[in-house]
Amino acid sequence: MFAIIIAGGEGQRLRPLTDDRPKSMVDLGGKPILEHQLLWLRENGVTDVVVACGYLHEVIQEHFGEGSAIGLKMRYSIEEEPLGRGGALKLAAGQIPPTERIVVALNGDNVFTHPLGPMLEQHARTSAVGTLLLTQLRSPYGIVRQEGERITAFEEKPLLPHWLSAGMYLLNRGFFDMLPDKGDHEDSLFPQLVEEGRLYAYRSDSYWKAIDTVKDLKEAAAQLEQQQDGQVTP
Repeated sequence: MFAIIIAGGEGQRLRPLTDDRPKSMVDLGGKPILEHQLLWLRENGVTDVVVACGYLHEVIQEHFGEGSAIGLKMRYSIEEEPLGRGGALKLAAGQIPPTERIVVALNGDNVFTHPLGPMLEQHARTSAVGTLLLTQLRSPYGIVRQEGERITAFEEKPLLPHWLSAGMYLLNRGFFDMLPDKGDHEDSLFPQLVEEGRLYAYRSDSYWKAIDTVKDLKEAAAQLEQQQDGQVTP
């Protein structure tokens, strides 16, 4: 099975950590963010990965090479100019054999622990061109509960009744033919597929974290350590 990781981000909100490396290569708990993703892919049956990169791509290539040290076959799709996430996916798909019917795609700045198998099963039995992993939105703030003017409870960062894209997709081969050469798939192609009824969702309650700031890095490092220790993380 093949996967594409979109790893061309500069990570401006993580500077100065990204002055000499792309966002996906920032250290998270002793290894680059990208390595966490590669290990997850390997554990879930992926054998080949195309890394879509641009900014300081040589840092990624020098670290992982052809992927043998991590147990994967790795290729690199290098943008000469920024293409947007949709354009990056389309360019990277050119390195995937046409016989591959389903491709895993993910953003290079998220970490998660959801098993891929159940999502693959759902994707296979639907008419989806693409299936998105969803995670439940957690409030970044404590919430005050009240009855009239009386406060009844405080809840620290509770889960909210909303779901967001976790930045991981299962995509049929035909999806890549519909992508723009330059631009973002979430702005153009996803709305089209929604209208056609060919975009599906898979809800997950597994751990997920987007890494955008130094605070996110510190929280994710602590939460992943708790995950490994078998503790429940907020």
